[in-house]
Amino acid sequence: MNKQIKNAESKKIMLENGKLFFSKETERKFFFYMTIIMLVMGVFVKWV
Repeated sequence: MNKQIKNAESKKIMLENGKLFFSKETERKFFFYMTIIMLVMGVFVKWV
């Protein structure tokens, strides 16, 4: 059981039963980059 959990956590993106799952690290990176993009877009809109 422990081995299965480690193997599942090592994958970045998993597809099970038609649902998409992300690892914690992948989810954090995604939301970090999306936040940076939103901040840059907000600054750009403010200046234009």
